Amino acid sequence: MLETLKSAWKVAELRKKILYTILMLLIYRVLCFIPTPGVDHTMIKSALDNYSLLGFINSMTGSDLGNYSIMAMGITPYINASIILQLLCVAIPKLEELNKSGEEGRKKIAQITRYVTVGLGFLQAVALTTGLKAADGFLNVLTIGFCLATGTALAMWIGERITENGLGNGISLLIFAGIIANFATKIVAAFYQMFSPDYNYNYVAGAVVLVMSLLMIVGVVFVDLGERRIPVQYAKRMVGRKMYGGQSTHIPLKMNASGVLPLIFASAIMQFPSTILAFFPRSSAYQWWNANVSYGSWIYQLIFALLIFGFTFFYSTISFNPVEISKNIQQNGGMIPGIRQGRPTSDFIAKTVRRITLFGAIYLALLATIPAIFYGLVKVSLPFAASSLLIAVSVAMETTRQLESQMTMRHYKGFLK
Repeated sequence: MLETLKSAWKVAELRKKILYTILMLLIYRVLCFIPTPGVDHTMIKSALDNYSLLGFINSMTGSDLGNYSIMAMGITPYINASIILQLLCVAIPKLEELNKSGEEGRKKIAQITRYVTVGLGFLQAVALTTGLKAADGFLNVLTIGFCLATGTALAMWIGERITENGLGNGISLLIFAGIIANFATKIVAAFYQMFSPDYNYNYVAGAVVLVMSLLMIVGVVFVDLGERRIPVQYAKRMVGRKMYGGQSTHIPLKMNASGVLPLIFASAIMQFPSTILAFFPRSSAYQWWNANVSYGSWIYQLIFALLIFGFTFFYSTISFNPVEISKNIQQNGGMIPGIRQGRPTSDFIAKTVRRITLFGAIYLALLATIPAIFYGLVKVSLPFAASSLLIAVSVAMETTRQLESQMTMRHYKGFLK
């Protein structure tokens, strides 16, 4: 990775993209320290200590929720809005038609997503402020809601500018920046717990945490790079005086094709009831939810794992069509060795995808629940959440791959010239 960055820095065009990306990320992190007016930080700290369910939002925003800066909501409303639009594109024929109508249709959906993001950011900000009792008075809560919604809109704009003019996916890099900013603080806190006199110098727990963290990082990288390759053989055919085909290729299927999306989807769903119930802080339902469905409870972990399973298979269903792939292979004169063309080919691909999806669902569910199980066994928390680790590793590797592909394209252009 360091060699890739060193080589990319020598290319003027890539150097500008890297500097632009770093500059926009610095601007985003500076904005994260601008305080929101009229906020009672004592109540926020107390609520974060009591309700660990809010820890996910705090980790995704780089502790900006704990500081309640104008970027307290971060990019989370944009993620939720994207989830809602993706689901509606499947459920509503008009949106599905718009999504399949090419570049212009996708631009309209992106525009709708922006509007939904701002509205959802305002509603979530008002709900959180009310639930955390971070402000008194209707106008004060309304002002905080507008400030946080503005911060979300600004974060969304920065992410889009990075995607357009910088390097990598801007939204992912903003989440990555928040996670990395929070990572060092958690590392120091974890080592303080393990090696301070107050915790009786529990070196064994420290060694276990270190080994577990390294195993999780290696496991995430290993699965991210793994893929199942389905071989495809194309027959030779004459078109005019030219011969086409006669080559072997493969269909690459990633072991975790859905990436971090099921984790984000499941986390967003788990946050939704608490966000709605926050409007009624004195209700029995709100008290029961916070008392029984906390992050460390087995109910939360079970529901979380089941949601991850469901969203993993759902994402695989809407993003991968074995019948269409089978038709494309047949139309181009190809076949999978040992499998007949047509229905048998689509059934074989569907069966393979189901097995890989099952592995991906188990992998994501284990990755999400291991930190809570680990804390329940040794009473020491890992310095990162599973979703944060998966996002950080995936974004870093994807950005590196994009950088390498751009360098390869530039070398090809130079060769052609």
